[in-house]
Amino acid sequence: MELIMLAICIWTLLFSLYHFCKKRDQRCYLVHYECHKPSDDRKLDTELSGSIVARNLNLGHLEYKFMLRAIVNSGIGEDSYGPRNIIDGRENSQSLEDGILEMDEFFKDTLSQLFVKTKVSPKEIDLLVVNVSLLSCVPSLASRIINMYRMRDDIKSYNLSGMGCSASIISINIVSNFFKSHRNSMALVVTSESIAPNWYSGNDKSMMLTNCLFRSGGCAMLLTNKPAMKSHSKLQLKCLVRTHLGASDEAYTCGMQKEDSQGILGFYLDKSLPKTAKRAFTQNIAVIAKTCLSYTELLRYFVMKYSKKKATLNFKAGIDHFCMHPGGTAVIEEIRKGLGLNHEDVEPSKMSLRRFGNTSASSLWYVLGYMEAQKRLKKGDKLWMIGFGSGFKCNNCVWEVIRDLEDVNVWEDVIKNGKKEEVNPFMDRFSWINWDTYDPPPGSQFQR
Repeated sequence: MELIMLAICIWTLLFSLYHFCKKRDQRCYLVHYECHKPSDDRKLDTELSGSIVARNLNLGHLEYKFMLRAIVNSGIGEDSYGPRNIIDGRENSQSLEDGILEMDEFFKDTLSQLFVKTKVSPKEIDLLVVNVSLLSCVPSLASRIINMYRMRDDIKSYNLSGMGCSASIISINIVSNFFKSHRNSMALVVTSESIAPNWYSGNDKSMMLTNCLFRSGGCAMLLTNKPAMKSHSKLQLKCLVRTHLGASDEAYTCGMQKEDSQGILGFYLDKSLPKTAKRAFTQNIAVIAKTCLSYTELLRYFVMKYSKKKATLNFKAGIDHFCMHPGGTAVIEEIRKGLGLNHEDVEPSKMSLRRFGNTSASSLWYVLGYMEAQKRLKKGDKLWMIGFGSGFKCNNCVWEVIRDLEDVNVWEDVIKNGKKEEVNPFMDRFSWINWDTYDPPPGSQFQR
């Protein structure tokens, strides 16, 4: 009997040790991230934005008002950035080279800074994941980075396209899975969107919105599972949940790249997108809640639900910060109301939208940067990243803050100047769009 008990104890010990070691191998640390801040000559202020809209000869009076109204209500300020070919007036003759040059400018800015600040050599990178949805060239952008920084010939690389605004979380998922079978590894994630060759010059309202919302940007992230680098890292991944509604035709087609009736290529947004996003988000948070909320909060929710009372989950019981995709003011407000958050909880997303616009998959990292620059992220805090993407996908992840963070990164000018624009600069200039008749002020570029 004693031998049997001893055998059981040894087996239990070995089983526990195995799972402990396995869990250690699954650790994923975010060492550092570097957001892209283009040069000031690429800023899209009210004057330039109005000029770009006005020179589209395919637009009639109603289309002008629609597009300007979308810009005014977008929540974007005067300091967001656009690609050089659009600023130079070449949106009707965009080329593959324009897209590659836009990416090169981003790569050289962020990756060089990332390697210098972390003191990590490009040759130390074991895994490279690049995601740019609307630019797929040969050789791939991943190969371009490998060539640019002379990385090792045994590096594992993935080049993702067509994954939409939640692609950076998909990239993190690839890294996390890679770490499970590769100990003491370093991974580099590069996320951006190619605006330069994808400007829409037609007059289909459902395809004009992307011109109003999307801006140039990007982010490079260094991740590792090396235990020795934990103290030097910023965040540790706690859970990641992906939801894909692509089996539904409505979800699959609510946001897609296609040609309009005149054969002009653009990105189409259907009216069913908000409803689809809500359905995907509801399914996703059902899993997130079980992972991140306490049993007490879950029990309270189920008791209220089965007693036929209004039951809502209090996500603040397990989450300290909400890093949501700044896809637009309306999107942010809908998520805020749905999760029962206050305006301070979503201020980082609104500020990111105002300062940098919707930079697609990299937007989440500008929101994170604002939180860090505001010194909101303290050791032990839980951070929830919420992303949506075409397909239709809802991809979320939760991070734990490893140490107090206070890097001002790309937000230095805002933090230094205390810059919080409350006045809408576009409304001040284009307030006439809300008049009943199309009557631009005398001398306006919209008069023909």
